[in-house]
Amino acid sequence: MIHPTAIVDPKAEIDSSVTIGPYAIIGEEVVIGAGTVIGPHVAVDPYTTIGEECRIFQFASIGAEPQAIKFEGEKTYVRIGRRTVIREFVTINRGTGFGGGITEVGEENFLMAYCHIAHDCKTGRQVILANNATLAGHITIEDYVTVGGLTAIHQFVRIGKHAYVGGKSAVVKDIPPYVIAAGDRATLHGLNKVGLRRRGMNEETLSALKKTYRIVFRIGLTMNEAIQRVKAEVDQLPEVVQFVDFIQSSSRGITR
Repeated sequence: MIHPTAIVDPKAEIDSSVTIGPYAIIGEEVVIGAGTVIGPHVAVDPYTTIGEECRIFQFASIGAEPQAIKFEGEKTYVRIGRRTVIREFVTINRGTGFGGGITEVGEENFLMAYCHIAHDCKTGRQVILANNATLAGHITIEDYVTVGGLTAIHQFVRIGKHAYVGGKSAVVKDIPPYVIAAGDRATLHGLNKVGLRRRGMNEETLSALKKTYRIVFRIGLTMNEAIQRVKAEVDQLPEVVQFVDFIQSSSRGITR
């Protein structure tokens, strides 16, 4: 299943069911799980672990050293979750010693062509990054987030679960869960109602989130005042609690 022109380091651990295409290069201490397909001219650098049933298309670069001035060659890692699709020319860099040591891509992600995931980033389950979405270092993207094409996300930003970020956006502050954000610089545009309904969210929960969103962002309260009012006036469903907790735990500031 390994093309004769591929170069595979003898210290790599490759499941017998893996397919590796022409001219691919697999470095030392790489681990590739069962059923994964590595396309032609893919480079997988040392200390990368790729889960089962992934597909990595031609010319992708996985696990290269981070583009960080403070990086000094320390042993750091990339981990790719099972059933993730990585399209042409995607680049994913290793972590850094000062940033946690690992870059993690979650299960069932779909990374379209030319995306970049920098050092120490973490994505959750079923994240979609459209073409040319770029993540600077230390970014966290939670489960079921979609990021539109040509979007740039600043270092240390967090994006909450089920959020939708429109294309050609510049994101410089945290984006709460369940919302739509877009623009340069990104601003909020209400709840991601279409996406939430597709995920099976019921109308009771949508109504509670809509009320929460209005209190926090639409009636001119300070953030502390808004949070206290949400706690007093809105049913404390798990999604409402997550929304409030995300805002309260933000160190970078919240997109308004």
